[in-house]
Amino acid sequence: MSRIEQAKDWARRVKRDAVAVYFAARDPRTPMLARCLALAVAAYALSPIDFIPDFIPVLGYLDDLLIVPLGLLLVIRLLPPDVLAESREKATTLISRPRSYVAAAFMVSIWLLCIAAVAYWWHHR
Repeated sequence: MSRIEQAKDWARRVKRDAVAVYFAARDPRTPMLARCLALAVAAYALSPIDFIPDFIPVLGYLDDLLIVPLGLLLVIRLLPPDVLAESREKATTLISRPRSYVAAAFMVSIWLLCIAAVAYWWHHR
């Protein structure tokens, strides 16, 4: 397996685990500390907004390469094994579904409206 394939596989596992952690946070068998950390990590990992924007060279991807995987690792260690296994199954099923272009267009529209509103506000200030 080449390094590129290994990196792609690692990225797929991180994505699956970010979604799995979200499912685990909603499971009543998950301890409260793990639940709170899981929600925080999943929200940060799945959010399009980062502490360090991705357009900043090198540092922009630092959070994606370090913060998210370390947060996932911590949460996964705190989860009961059966909750983790079930959550990973749910995440795999969800990720393997076809993508919705309508939902993607809706999200892009919301971002464009937000940008337009800020531009309008800035212009009339």
